[in-house]
Amino acid sequence: MDAFDLPRRLAAEALGTAILVATVVGSGIMAETLTRDVALALLCNTLPTGAILVVLITVLGPISGAHFNPAVTLVFALRRELPANEAAFYVIAQIAGGVAGTMMAHLMFALPLIDLSLKVRTGGSQWFAEAVAAFGLVATILAGIRFQRGAVPWLVGLYITAAYWFTASTSFANPAVAIARSLTNTFSGIRPADLPGFILAELCGAIAGMLLMNWLLGRTPARGPVAIAETSR
Repeated sequence: MDAFDLPRRLAAEALGTAILVATVVGSGIMAETLTRDVALALLCNTLPTGAILVVLITVLGPISGAHFNPAVTLVFALRRELPANEAAFYVIAQIAGGVAGTMMAHLMFALPLIDLSLKVRTGGSQWFAEAVAAFGLVATILAGIRFQRGAVPWLVGLYITAAYWFTASTSFANPAVAIARSLTNTFSGIRPADLPGFILAELCGAIAGMLLMNWLLGRTPARGPVAIAETSR
């Protein structure tokens, strides 16, 4: 991986998270506009999200590692593959980018820049679903890096596409995205009051996934910072 300084890596994290959230929120708004069939609307929300992840991880991964997700950043920090101070800046950039992404989507559809969600997403089954979603995401990333590094963009995109449908929560699996989605009262929204349960579940699931994969795969020497989309050269 070419060496990029911290400001460029933070810009890549903010940009990637912004485009990811704009895709999630924007495709949800478009889906609501085009159909009243909830299943079809979810499909219209799912496919663009999986597709944009492939693109973003491929083009921004070599710069910042393409985390776009505080839970993923936490995992790499705990694995000592990203310094703690840089991880903190990554998380700030991701949250800021996510908020900007919601605002971008609202602007494109002539909605208020910020419109707090009223959509209820809470309860034990939803929290467990988020833990499962984050667990699987981290497992996919770590195993992908170990065995098929060049395929990681596709693996992550396909995993999230599938997880939209097999989890009760539709697989947020990302605290920054969850925060951003609390600012839109549209198809993809979540009430701000429901955020703590989602975020805690996501972080717990991510750590559990890391612990299992550390044991299953065996630890490899730290190379930091790791790009989850770095291709072999």
